[in-house]
Amino acid sequence: MKKVIVHEQGLGEKVVRHARAIGVSMKESVYPLTATVFYPRERKKMPPNLRGYLMFEIEKCISCWECAFICPANAIQMKEAPNRRYYPTVDYGKCIFCHFCVDSCSSGALYSTKIHDVAYRDMDEMLTLTEEMIEQPEIIREDKRSVEYVIERDDMHLKRRREQDTLFVEPTPPVEIPMVSQCIDRASCIGCRVCEQVCEHGAISSIMDTARNVLRMKIDTERCTGCGLCVKECSMQILRLVRKTR
Repeated sequence: MKKVIVHEQGLGEKVVRHARAIGVSMKESVYPLTATVFYPRERKKMPPNLRGYLMFEIEKCISCWECAFICPANAIQMKEAPNRRYYPTVDYGKCIFCHFCVDSCSSGALYSTKIHDVAYRDMDEMLTLTEEMIEQPEIIREDKRSVEYVIERDDMHLKRRREQDTLFVEPTPPVEIPMVSQCIDRASCIGCRVCEQVCEHGAISSIMDTARNVLRMKIDTERCTGCGLCVKECSMQILRLVRKTR
């Protein structure tokens, strides 16, 4: 068994080592390099495109159901309103915050916030109804400073500011491309009228062709919002969304 040899430090070396330790302590007290955020007294500054709590502007919604169709977690269900239109509800017990719903919303009715720390008392409360998505949630804040990670000269540190980071951001206006539904093969239409029944805007109507004794579907391009719901529900797959001609 080998004996561990301990290096004997001289007085000068001890003084230097202690001076370095004291210097590091003083530097940390004035200019801390810690990566710790003292939440909830401090809040990390989040980017504007954070995928957080969802908000909803009912005036912009065209009831296209696209958010419910594209949700991979089946967290969005459509709820019928008194005006006989359907609006989204979100179950945060299922939501994975992918925000496919926000990306697919052609009218910009769904948008995100920087809120990421919502507390619920039970699982039932995690089902957020349309009415709750319209109004801003009640927020209890204890933070007085915002914290931001900054990298300078290959060194990362925290920059603290005596300000509160805003949690609600202005939604980015969507790129609007006017689209309308169009039948590309009228001969294959079986007259099931499903497209007429699912159209929330009354843009599709049925007309009986007495000469041929067949039912013809007519699409009013002025009423059509290009939501694509009739395209999804057409059993013969003869409806398409095309650019609206002016």
